[in-house]
Formats: sequence, C-alpha cells, structure tokens
Amino acid sequence: MTFNHFDDEGRAHMVDVRAKDITDREARAEAVIHLGPGLLAAVQDREIAKGDVFGVARLAGIAAVKKTSDLIPLAHPLAIHHAAVEFFPDPAAGTVRLVCTVRALEKTGVEMEAMTGASVAALAVYDMCKGRDKSISIGQVRLLFKSGGKSGTYRAEEGPDS
Repeated sequence: MTFNHFDDEGRAHMVDVRAKDITDREARAEAVIHLGPGLLAAVQDREIAKGDVFGVARLAGIAAVKKTSDLIPLAHPLAIHHAAVEFFPDPAAGTVRLVCTVRALEKTGVEMEAMTGASVAALAVYDMCKGRDKSISIGQVRLLFKSGGKSGTYRAEEGPDS
C-alpha cells in the first residue's frame, strides 16, 4: 500500500496538488453534543451566564474552518468561500446536532475544514456551558457529505442530513 503523505523514505510531506484541477468543493460534517434536557432548555432560553451559546459556538466553528491548516499538519491552506454552522436541538433527548458546511473553489477538498469546524463549535458549546454542568459530552463527529474533485460525491449512509 502506498501512502501519498509520505515520500519513498517514509518522511511526511504535504501532497503536491499543483496538477489538480480547481473544482467546486463542498463538505458537511456533524457533531452531536449531549447536554441533557434541562441544560439544553437553559441554552435555548439564553439563561447561560456566558451568553449566547449557539452564537459564540457558530463563530468559533467558522474561525476554526479558516484555521484548519494551522491545526492539521498536512492540510493545505485554502481560500474558503463559505462556512456556516447550524444547530438542531432535540429537547426530548437533551442533545444538539450541529452541522458545519464549507464551500470553496479549490484543488483539494474541504472535508477537514468541515470536520474541524464541527468539532470546535462543539467544544465551544462545552466551554460556554461547563460552569453549569461538567457532565456534557461530545459524541459522534463525522463527515455527512462531500462533493467535488476526482473522488466525486460522498454521502453518509445514515443520518437525517446525509
């Protein structure tokens, strides 16, 4: 098996994407946060001392998208054209599913940017709420969708937004 992030001597390197075509790239990733029904209600009613939990988490996720190449060692810096974070609360379960969408015209995909945005947005929710309840957990983080590039379109097999 050949790994494209390693040279013939096993040293890591960033893949050379100069020869790849620029295509319209999109990726969506999700993270699931387990808050519990009471804490979720407080978040939705804006009763958290630190302020607007979803508003801050949205900005944290978008900022993370733009910093992905600083965090993931072999990720390419990309010109991001769109980044958004949406929240889908489930009051009965006490969970929030958040989805990060990223779009760019690039030579390489934006999956890592979407996954990083979803992860950091979930961490920001934890940070905003930890003073109230430290038992919050961040569950599944996964790629839901990607399009563009040589590998084409991918859709996750399960989930409401896949």
